[in-house]
Amino acid sequence: MTQVELLEVNNIGISFGGLRAVDNVSLTIKNGQLYGLIGPNGSGKTTLFNMITGVYKPTSGTFYFNGENLTGKSPVEINKKGIARTFQNIRLFKNMSVIDNVKVGLHNKHKYTMFESILRLPRFFHEEQKMEEEALELLGVFDLDKEKDSLACNLPYGKQRKLEIARALATGPKLLLLDEPAAGMNPNETEELMETIRFIRDNFNMTILLIEHDMKLVSGICEEISVLNFGTLLASGKTSEVLNNPEVIAAYLGE
Repeated sequence: MTQVELLEVNNIGISFGGLRAVDNVSLTIKNGQLYGLIGPNGSGKTTLFNMITGVYKPTSGTFYFNGENLTGKSPVEINKKGIARTFQNIRLFKNMSVIDNVKVGLHNKHKYTMFESILRLPRFFHEEQKMEEEALELLGVFDLDKEKDSLACNLPYGKQRKLEIARALATGPKLLLLDEPAAGMNPNETEELMETIRFIRDNFNMTILLIEHDMKLVSGICEEISVLNFGTLLASGKTSEVLNNPEVIAAYLGE
């Protein structure tokens, strides 16, 4: 079965003052792909994520999601269209419980009015119960259900990473952007994360784009990758071919 294009980025770029942070970058991600974005620090990877998620407005180029031009839309609009992300530096509500962090994401899908909430009307309780059940189910995927009442700040680092992914999934995305999900993890945690990412793709009908420096993770799960260097696209294609490209080795791997 032919894979359909889900995300199409066309000649996108952004300048900050006189600095061209990302210049003329294009990539295409098909529905159901596990796609990697690699490059040295400062090469423009997170800046590209920020443009795709509406944090930054591109100064040139366009991007289409599911055939719709979302260039310049707000983060909220883009998230409602089906794009969710995690961050390089974990951004949880650290003084909220584990389950409440996930329920924040679920509020995209479950609605009740302030009036219904204040008066505790039946719809409020019905929606809250549905959110509780869905949040628990998501936490179970990451083996976090037993810690649902713990404060997010009390979780070990690796579990905080998983919780952030669970919260992103709670918004019901079609495309999940993971910004260095293995950062700070030990080899065992990274191996477990690889299995979790595969599980998410296969069981949530998810397309995943990830930024990562761990080449074992990238080569282990990504079907295709793109390499950025100094804000420009250095190479794109099948993972094994790109990682063996002499220019990529010279610029990124330093060999």
